[in-house]
Amino acid sequence: MPKNNSILILDFGSQYTQLIARRIREANVYSEIHSHEYTLESIAEFNPAGIILSGGPMSVYDEDAPQINSEIFNLGIPILGLCYGLQLIANNFNSKVEPASDREYGKANIKITSDTKILSGINNNSVVWMSHGDLITKVPNSFEVNATTENTPICVLSNEEKKIYGLQFHPEVAHTKDGKVIINNFLFDICNVTADWTPSNFVKSSIAKIQEEVGSEKVICALSGGVDSSVAAILLHEAIGDKLVCIHIDSGMMRKNESANIIKMFEDNYSLNLIFVDASEKFISRLEGVTDPEKKRKIIGNTFIDVFEEESKKLGDVKYLVQGTLYPDVIESVPVKGQSATIKTHHNVGGLPDKMNLNLIEPFRELFKDEVRAIGYELGLPQDFIKRHPFPGPGLAVRIISDITKEKLVMLQEADQIFIDELYNYKIYDDIWQAFAVLLPIQTVGVMGDARTYENVLALRAVTSVDGMTADWFPFSPEVLESASNKIIRNVPGINRVVYDISSKPPSTIEWE
Repeated sequence: MPKNNSILILDFGSQYTQLIARRIREANVYSEIHSHEYTLESIAEFNPAGIILSGGPMSVYDEDAPQINSEIFNLGIPILGLCYGLQLIANNFNSKVEPASDREYGKANIKITSDTKILSGINNNSVVWMSHGDLITKVPNSFEVNATTENTPICVLSNEEKKIYGLQFHPEVAHTKDGKVIINNFLFDICNVTADWTPSNFVKSSIAKIQEEVGSEKVICALSGGVDSSVAAILLHEAIGDKLVCIHIDSGMMRKNESANIIKMFEDNYSLNLIFVDASEKFISRLEGVTDPEKKRKIIGNTFIDVFEEESKKLGDVKYLVQGTLYPDVIESVPVKGQSATIKTHHNVGGLPDKMNLNLIEPFRELFKDEVRAIGYELGLPQDFIKRHPFPGPGLAVRIISDITKEKLVMLQEADQIFIDELYNYKIYDDIWQAFAVLLPIQTVGVMGDARTYENVLALRAVTSVDGMTADWFPFSPEVLESASNKIIRNVPGINRVVYDISSKPPSTIEWE
């Protein structure tokens, strides 16, 4: 059986696991993340060209530490262990892992002591990123030490015959100077994969897959008007033409004039079969009095499905529903047993009822946001549209940190529009991954026209990111924030104070709820 031209990443709870997948995808090679409990049978079925064992927060000698079936090392598949993954390799080859007297966190310089394919092209004393409190104190059987650092005598290990390699540092982080070279060494020189994970190939294979799955059946697409659902709609239209019916639902949680703008854009530029449904009253009534963010998400998810099923019945026998679910949504919503907790339920993956009358098609379920944008360019969508900031499935419901009312929605829509307009005015919209306003459940004293006010606080949020898995707050110049704040307070009744959120992800999430 020929090897799949893909890399399997087994997750042991590292904060960098998703970053490993990103780095591999950037090299135009497909990768998938699975739990360390992924069985040998599943690995054999996946049949990857290579396996990467991620880092993790525990010590391999802890009683409840995640382990691995040692038979994985006899599959004949190249393996690369990173940090905890390296120590797992050592543990399975009669080595010894112990607490370090001098823990290493941050930058270090590696001293290369012998040749190995994994370090090919790496300069001696190259900077690497360390994050560990344990050390390998005994060289594993049949392995060679290839590099050390000042505090780590066994930093790189290799067994060239079995094609098993281990690094005590993290090549996936930007701080490791030659990390990309190391990852490419593993991909192309050791696993012998080809760089075929490209937008063009994805579009071709997806169209063929969709055509085979759908046949002559009708498909409805949940067209929110965001980048993900819009690119999905155009992809499906390329595949099945008029068998696709797009439905745009105004939930009442949209940005100002969003639904009208979406309908106009698609009617002006595409020949999609597009139905508009104003269900705002239904959504708002079902959310009345609800403050818990998870309940909001589930109510909104269930209501969307109710409306779609209601509309699909009008269309006759429809069997499929398209959604723009992304890989980070799946990763954050489905915890890997033993390592991580669900951060929040994403609308596309966690708000659905257990039983649906429509089968899901999620063409982007294994893609990151920037990959979807690349697919959009491949399909010819307008550049300014593809560059739009992400917008959450539940919309403004999770940006009002209290119960939902029409008055609060209008207030937030007006303030959010002013903020986004300012980003365009100062020509910095494209420098930001995501920007939005959040209406807080706080009222403060103010003074307007010599009169005392007691009104709402609005928080502004803007972050830079690559794929939404990590994010840093955007360093605005003071005049941008001053201009946005002044315009919001002057023009939006009910708001008398504006603050700016300067927290990064992690530890915070991008959205407040």
